[in-house]
Amino acid sequence: MQAPNAPDSANALERDAVKAALDGFESRRIPLDGRRHAAVVVAVLDDGAGNPVMPLTRRPTRLRAHPGQFALPGGRLDPGETADEAALRELHEELGLQAESGHILGRLDDYITRSGYVMSPFVVWSETTIADLKPSPDEVDVLFSVTSRELDAEPRFVSIPESDKPVIQWPFRGHLIHAPTAAVVYQFREVVLRRRHTRVDGLEQPVFAWR
Repeated sequence: MQAPNAPDSANALERDAVKAALDGFESRRIPLDGRRHAAVVVAVLDDGAGNPVMPLTRRPTRLRAHPGQFALPGGRLDPGETADEAALRELHEELGLQAESGHILGRLDDYITRSGYVMSPFVVWSETTIADLKPSPDEVDVLFSVTSRELDAEPRFVSIPESDKPVIQWPFRGHLIHAPTAAVVYQFREVVLRRRHTRVDGLEQPVFAWR
């Protein structure tokens, strides 16, 4: 069930509604403590017909790191970069979307990955239509336009013997997408669509990602 004051999922993705939801949410930062730092972006764009959508990519199978996996735009920080600068740079490099700091409406919780990263998620809102994006063929095999209804899908939580934390699975078009992407999308759904301040530090990645 939605929280009593939660708007419907499409209206919740209007710029002012997204900003209000994030302004009311206190995101958590995690010290690196020897880990590497990465940034990812949940971008809210237009589908060309006035409907809000989120770009999601599938990585080329030829890549050495995470081949063929679903992913949000993002990557590791370059030397001297801040997390927000890296998020905007990766958004431009991967999708051809030029955004500035004023397009960032807020942050979600940092998430520690099993591969040794602290991943910082940023929420970006732009009037750009998703059809105007120019995905880099080096980093993007398929670009998906995720609707508000798909964002609001109920995730699955699966117990595994290797961890006392449940593995999160986000159902998307016949696939099950795992953390960290699923954890970020889930928290975005909870905070922005459902107006529930849900944390994701207790959500696990599948064992195949533990390397």
